[in-house]
Amino acid sequence: MTDVYMSEEISADPITEKISSKSDAEKVAGHQQRMIRTCVGCFMGIITGVLSYLFIGDPVSPAGEPKAILGWLLLLAGIVFQKHVFMALKIDYSELGAKDWFYQGFMAFAFWFISWTVLLSIN
Repeated sequence: MTDVYMSEEISADPITEKISSKSDAEKVAGHQQRMIRTCVGCFMGIITGVLSYLFIGDPVSPAGEPKAILGWLLLLAGIVFQKHVFMALKIDYSELGAKDWFYQGFMAFAFWFISWTVLLSIN
């Protein structure tokens, strides 16, 4: 008797119904969109890292010099520009929450830092 009650309780769980209600095609489409969003964040980080290296040139600049903050501004512009790339790729960015945008920003930051560091260490 308790087994029947428990099975009814589990099947009435909205989380379980939401997870199981997605078809395989919907799951694949969602996964592809997440992969594209991740790639956009990575490529924007690499592009801004290369631009930081090209625009700043000498990394040893005095703290008061205006070029010292240019790398950070390029990174922020790359993070904001992702929204426009999403629109061009027809990805619905309106459903992205704060956690998703933090992830996009972190991926851009990580690849910006890595690419700029690699380019600086080549010289």
